[in-house]
Amino acid sequence: ASETLLGDGAPREEGGPPIDALVGSIHHALERGEIGVLFQPQVAIATGQIIGVEALARWQHPQFGEVGAETLFAAAERAGLEATLSDHVQRRALSAAANWPSSLAKLRLSINVTAADVARPGFADSLLGRVDASGFPRARLTVEITEGGIMADLSEASRLLGELRAAKCRVAIDDFGTGYSSLAYLKALPLDYLKIDKKLSQDIAGSARDRVVVRGVIDMARSLGLSVIAEGVETKVQLDLLAKEGCQYFQGYLCSEAIDVPALAQLVARAA
Repeated sequence: ASETLLGDGAPREEGGPPIDALVGSIHHALERGEIGVLFQPQVAIATGQIIGVEALARWQHPQFGEVGAETLFAAAERAGLEATLSDHVQRRALSAAANWPSSLAKLRLSINVTAADVARPGFADSLLGRVDASGFPRARLTVEITEGGIMADLSEASRLLGELRAAKCRVAIDDFGTGYSSLAYLKALPLDYLKIDKKLSQDIAGSARDRVVVRGVIDMARSLGLSVIAEGVETKVQLDLLAKEGCQYFQGYLCSEAIDVPALAQLVARAA
C-alpha cells in the first residue's frame, strides 16, 4: 500500500492511522487475535485464470478499523515485534491455505519475509518447519522478499533463498524497480519471480519513461528465466500495456482487493 508522510512525521498508508498510535497495542492485538490475513489473487494475463494469491496481514483495530500490512509492520518494527508479527502472519496464512476448499486446492500461496527475517539465524529451517506443520505443500509456496530486504544483506539473502528453493519452494523479489539502480545482483540470486512495483505498474499508462523502465525490467527478467508479476494493476489500460510488454501475471484492484477465503472461492468459481 502507498505511504505518505504526515505533518506529525509518522509514515502511514493512505488514509490509515499514524504508526505511533499503534505501537503500544500490537502485542495485545496479537494475543487477542485481531491480526489476521486476507488473500489477493494473482492472475495469468493470457488466460484470466487465478493461479495464486498473496497473503497480506490485516489488523482489525477497535479504534481505527482495518489497518494494512505496510502500516502494521512499520509499527511492529518500532515496537520490537517485527519477528513475532512475521511468524504470526506466516502461520495464519499457511493454516488457512492448508484448509482451503477443494476449489482452491491448486492455487499457489505467496507469503512475505522481511529483512529482519533474513537476518535471523536458522530462519529457513524455522519457516520450513511451519510449512510442514501446517500441511501446506512446499511446492505450492512462494516466498517473497523485497528489494530492500535483499540488499540489506545480499549474501545472507542469497543463502536463504537458495535454501528455500532447494526445499522445493519458489522465491520472488517483491516491489522491484524503484529501490536500487544496480541490477547486476539479480544474476547471482536464486529467483523464480520478479514482481514489478505498483508505482511502475500504475504509471505505465501516463509515463513513457516508466513504460521504458517496465520494458527493460521484463526483458531482463526474461533473459534470466524469471516470470514477471505486475503489482497494483487498477485499470484495463495498464493491464493491456503490461501484456504488450510481455508481463505474464498481475495482481491488483482490477481483479480484486485482498479478500477472505469464502470471497476468494466465489471469485475463483466465477473466473473458471
